[in-house]
Amino acid sequence: MRIKQIKIGKVRIPLKTPFKTALREVDTAEDIVVKVIADTGEIGWGNAPATVVITGDSHESVVAAINEFIAPQIIGMNIEDLEPICQRINHAMVHNTSAKAAVDIAVHDLFGQYYHMPLYRFFGGKCDCITSDLTISLNDPAVMAADAEKAIQRGYTTLKIKVGNDVDLDLVRAAAIRKVAGPSVRIRLDANQGWKPKEAIRIIRQMEDKGLDIELIEQPVIAHDFDGLKFVTDHVATDIMADEAAFSPQDVLRLLAMHACDFINIKLMKAGGLHNAFQMASIATASGIDCMMGCMLESKVGITAAAALSAGCGCITKNDLDAADLLAADPVKGRRLL
Repeated sequence: MRIKQIKIGKVRIPLKTPFKTALREVDTAEDIVVKVIADTGEIGWGNAPATVVITGDSHESVVAAINEFIAPQIIGMNIEDLEPICQRINHAMVHNTSAKAAVDIAVHDLFGQYYHMPLYRFFGGKCDCITSDLTISLNDPAVMAADAEKAIQRGYTTLKIKVGNDVDLDLVRAAAIRKVAGPSVRIRLDANQGWKPKEAIRIIRQMEDKGLDIELIEQPVIAHDFDGLKFVTDHVATDIMADEAAFSPQDVLRLLAMHACDFINIKLMKAGGLHNAFQMASIATASGIDCMMGCMLESKVGITAAAALSAGCGCITKNDLDAADLLAADPVKGRRLL
């Protein structure tokens, strides 16, 4: 089975409610969809949302990267040669991780089809079922508390709360949500780089003193400030997770060597696909560190790929794969777009 052709499309999917973080606000998920077509007729599916404020990738840059640089490198290659294909994707150009991820996911899809093997087994076969949290968008405390209550009524037992645009108001948000959630619901906070190191320590210690029982804090400081992230990690009792700071296996190696965080959030769109994400998980495993499997606003194509890696890898013990549940419509059935 050889790669014969790569086709690119785009889907626009309205969200149930606007998705708000300290970095952006969107009301529609717009994803680039990739079809890697084999000479035998099978199709591998991949996708990538454009998340300019995190990866720096736009829809136009993703399409151009695939058409002009990635596709010419892998067309004609045998799908059995997975490692060489992934190396060519990685080395086709620097950065452009979303474009690389879309093609990498489609290639892995074809690889699994060729060997009649679910990808979660290829990545280790830990389990065949995972559980995700649900994200509560950044809003006024009362609105966020109401949204949290609705999520709990729907059966969610873990909530990921967006904070980071006002450090003192963030304390009010966390307290309001803990009040409606009660003691049995796990609460995670994601500051999306919104705090400075010293104010992060101040606000986290206040949350600890108030007994808000926050499971972890995700990316409290700006992504490039590894020293600041370590400073926070060293001075609070609450676990700290690196997200935007952890784009590559090299980033993970440096973060863990510095003891800069307690967890790593792996996302396919940051890593450049399953190949690099699995390397990140392997480094974490060797370091005795657990990971979360996260996502951007992917359709079920990308979410399914991320879920496969999570279900395979033993070190991925938490999941933030709720993007599909945020969509008002579902254009995906199995591996096919309707």
